[in-house]
Amino acid sequence: MAKFVIEGGVPLHGEVTPAGNKNAALPLLAATLLTDEPVVLHNVPQIRDVDTMRALLESLGVEVTPLGPRSWRLHARTVRPAEMDPELCKRIRASILLAGPMSARTGHLVLPPPGGDVIGRRRVDTHLLALRALGVEADYDRLARRFTFRAPHGLHGADILLDEASVTATENALMAAVLAKGTTVLRNAASEPHVQELARLLVRMGARIQGIGSNTLHIEGVERLHGAEFTIGPDYLEVVSYIGAAVVTRGSIRIRNAGVDYLGMIRLVFRRLGVVWHEEGDDILVPAEQPLTIEPDLGEAMPEITVMPWPGFPTDLMSIAIVVATQAQGTVLFHDWMYPSRMFFTDKLVGMGARIVLCDPHRCIVSGPAQLLGERLESPDIRAGMALVLAALAAHGRSEIRNIGQIDRGYERVDEKLRGLGARIWRVEE
Repeated sequence: MAKFVIEGGVPLHGEVTPAGNKNAALPLLAATLLTDEPVVLHNVPQIRDVDTMRALLESLGVEVTPLGPRSWRLHARTVRPAEMDPELCKRIRASILLAGPMSARTGHLVLPPPGGDVIGRRRVDTHLLALRALGVEADYDRLARRFTFRAPHGLHGADILLDEASVTATENALMAAVLAKGTTVLRNAASEPHVQELARLLVRMGARIQGIGSNTLHIEGVERLHGAEFTIGPDYLEVVSYIGAAVVTRGSIRIRNAGVDYLGMIRLVFRRLGVVWHEEGDDILVPAEQPLTIEPDLGEAMPEITVMPWPGFPTDLMSIAIVVATQAQGTVLFHDWMYPSRMFFTDKLVGMGARIVLCDPHRCIVSGPAQLLGERLESPDIRAGMALVLAALAAHGRSEIRNIGQIDRGYERVDEKLRGLGARIWRVEE
C-alpha cells in the first residue's frame, strides 16, 4: 500500500496541465458499445477508474488499442452479453453506464451493483425508471445482488421526466434513446459538461440530438451509429483543485488548457471566499496575492454556499471549497443536500486545527483563517482525499495520507504534477 508524505508550507509556482475529464471519459468509453465501427478517443485520463472501465469493456468483447499515451482506439466489432465481474463493478460507480448501451446493442445485460465513493446512499432508481420507459425490462434481485436488463422487443422512444437530474441516469437514457425507434424527449436532464461531451460524441457517431446543454433533450432514434474521433475536454474538477492548492499555499501558478468556459459559477462561488484568478485565452493564472476574505451576505449575514445541479456549484468541489475556507478570513456555512456523508471528512481537518462545526450530515460552518498542522490522515473518497492533500500542503509540518488509491481513481499523477509546482510530496510504499 502506498501513502503520500507531504511537507507543508511551500508556495506552489509554475505551470500545470489538467488531464481529460474523468466524468466524461467513463460515459464516452461506454458509448463505444453502440457501434460495430472503431471509435478513437484522445486525451483519455490515465487513472484507475478509466482502467477499470477498460477492463469491463474488454470483458464484453471490445478491442482496446492504445494509439499513444492518452489516445485509444475502441472497436466493439462483436459484443457478447455477459455477467459482469462483481469485483470490477464495485470499484466504480460508472459500471451502471453499461446498462443503456448494452440494452440498445444486445438487449441483455446482467450487472452487479455499482461501487464508487462512500458518500452516502446513491440511488439508481432513476436509471431503471428511464430505461423501462424506453422498453427495457429492468429488475434487481436483492438476494443475488444483481441487476438484469432485457429488451426482447427492442427499444422505443418515450417522453421521460427524470425524477431527479441525475448525471449518470441522463447519460444512460441518452445512450439507449439514440438507437430506439421513434422520438425521445428527456426532461429534467442533467446538463453538466460531461453530459454535453457525451451528446457531442454521439452526434459525431450519427445520433440526432437537440437541446445539448439544456435540461430538455430531444432525441430522434437512428437505426445504427458509425465510428468517430473525439477529444475529451479538460477536467474542471482537477483545474479547481490546483487553483485551491495554489491559494492555500499562497503560491502563483498557470493552468494550461483549463476549459474556462465551464468555470463561471465556480468562479462566482470562489470569489465569495476571497479567491481570484485571471484568464488568458484558455489558460488560468492564479496570483500569489489573494484577498482571502469571505464576502458576507447583505446586512453582514453569514453567507451560505450550497451545491446545485449544473450550472450551479458542483457537489464534487465542496470538499476543496471547505479547505480553502479554512484559510480565509471570516465565517461561511456550507450545505451539501445531495450526499449525507460528504461532510464527514471535516473531522480530519479539525484534527489539523481547522475551526469547523459539523451542524449535521449535510452542513458545516467554517471560521478562518486557521493554522493547520501536519497530521496522519486517510483518504475516504476521491474528492475528500484531494482536499486532504490541499490541507497538508497548507499545513505546518509533515502529513501522511493513506488510502491514496482513492485519489488515484480520479487524479492523474497528482504527486508528480504537484512536485512539478514545487510541492514537497512523495509517494511512499508502506
